[in-house]
Amino acid sequence: MEKPYILHMITPTKNLSPFDVNMALDAGWDNTVGYTNVEKDEVQALVQDAIFSRGPTGVKRTGIFLGGREMYLAMDMMENCQEAMVPPFEVSCFADPSGAFTTAAGMVACAEQALKDKFDTDLTGKCVIVMGGTGPVGSTAAVLAAKAGAEVKIMGRAKDKSQRVAALCNSEYGADMIGIQGEANDMIDDVVHMADVIFAAAAAGVQVIKEKHIETSGRLKVAADVNAVPPSGIAGLDLMGNCEPIAGSKSGAVGIGALAIGNVKYQTQHRLLQEMRDSDKPIYLHFERAFEIAREIVKG
Repeated sequence: MEKPYILHMITPTKNLSPFDVNMALDAGWDNTVGYTNVEKDEVQALVQDAIFSRGPTGVKRTGIFLGGREMYLAMDMMENCQEAMVPPFEVSCFADPSGAFTTAAGMVACAEQALKDKFDTDLTGKCVIVMGGTGPVGSTAAVLAAKAGAEVKIMGRAKDKSQRVAALCNSEYGADMIGIQGEANDMIDDVVHMADVIFAAAAAGVQVIKEKHIETSGRLKVAADVNAVPPSGIAGLDLMGNCEPIAGSKSGAVGIGALAIGNVKYQTQHRLLQEMRDSDKPIYLHFERAFEIAREIVKG
C-alpha cells in the first residue's frame, strides 16, 4: 500500500488558514496537519519529526507549508526548514504567508502583462507606487517589481516604518540595494504624478487612491487593486476589471481588479502545491517561483 501524501502546515499565528487547507486538498494532498502558534526556533524539531518517521520513500510524499502574516518570518522559517534536512531525509517546502506571495505574484504579473499588451513596454525603469507597502502583499509586490527593473516607492502610515521595510527588502531579497524606497501615505499627492504603475495592497475597504489622484497622474499606465471589499482601493476600478480603461485618466491608464488578480493567484497557488507534491526531489517554493508561474498564466 502506497503511503499517503501528507502536508504539514506550520503557522506562527493562532489559526491555520482554511483557504490554504482547501487549496492543498484540492491540489491532491491526501491529508493536511496544522501546527499553530509556532515559534521560529521550533521549526527544525517539527520538520525533523516529519522527515525521520517516513523513510526515504515516504519523504517524497511529505511536504511543509509555511503560513503566517509576515514575509520576513516566513522566509526565515523556510531557511530553518532547509537547515533541518538530513539527506536522504528531505522534503519540499512552500511558503505563502497570508497568501501574500501568490497574491503579489499575480498582481505584478497582471500589471506587467498589461504594460506589454496596452503600452508595448515593461517594468524596466518604471515608477511603481505601492499603497500598503509595509504589509506582506505590498512588500512582496515591491520586491518583485524592483527585481523586474522598476523604481519602487512603498507607502505606509509612518515614513520611518516604510523606510525600514524598504531597507530590509533591498538588503535581504535582492532588489539591487536601492530599488525600493519608503514614503508616508500623506505624501501621495506629491508623488502620484510620477507613477507609471500603482499597486493598492492596503487594508480592505479603504480607498487609498482617489479620483483626483487618477486625474492628476499624467504618466499612469496601470493601476491594480487586491481589495475585494467595497469601496475599491483605487477609485474607478471594477472588481472583475482586467485592463479596462479607468474613468478620468488623462494618460489612458487601465485598471486590474481584485477578482481578476485573485484568479491568477488561485491558479498560481494550485500549481505550486501540485509542483511540490509531484516533485521527485526536494524543492523550496516562495515568491520568486510564484512570480514565474503567474507570468506563465497571464501569458496564456
